[in-house]
Amino acid sequence: MKFRFVVLLFFSVMVYSGMAQDKAKSNELYNRAMTQFRLSHPQEAIKLLDQALSCDSLNYNAYIKRGFVKGSVGNYEGELSDYNTVLNFDSAHVQAYLSRGSAYSKLKKYDLAMNDFNKVLMFDAGNYEAYNNRGFVKKAQGDFEGACKDWNYSKKMGNQEAIIILKNNHCK
Repeated sequence: MKFRFVVLLFFSVMVYSGMAQDKAKSNELYNRAMTQFRLSHPQEAIKLLDQALSCDSLNYNAYIKRGFVKGSVGNYEGELSDYNTVLNFDSAHVQAYLSRGSAYSKLKKYDLAMNDFNKVLMFDAGNYEAYNNRGFVKKAQGDFEGACKDWNYSKKMGNQEAIIILKNNHCK
């Protein structure tokens, strides 16, 4: 009995150690990918993020960033797929909803974008970025008054960008 416990403990430590190494490697690849993206090498960044995810398939930041980078090169379906993957793992992941809502906005899928921005605000009522983005969706849908209202909420939360948006859109 004691021998089985020692063997089980040994294998548990080995598995945990391997997982920790995989996470560290994934984070290293993620950081290298972000450097490549900042250097305007999006395809290299995507390759590195693919590798990061092969080391740690639960690295949500890598999915979010890979989605963003894919979107930056016009791969909107790939972008949405990465955000959806995160949401399949964690249905309350605010950044995934915010990012997916922005992707839907770019695709002019305004109802889907609105749903995602509303989800963000359900989880994080003080998320001024969601108010900003939802304001742009409302404007695109012809709800100018609602857009100005959202941008004003964003401004009240201290978002300096909202001041410029309000001015540029002639909101009161």
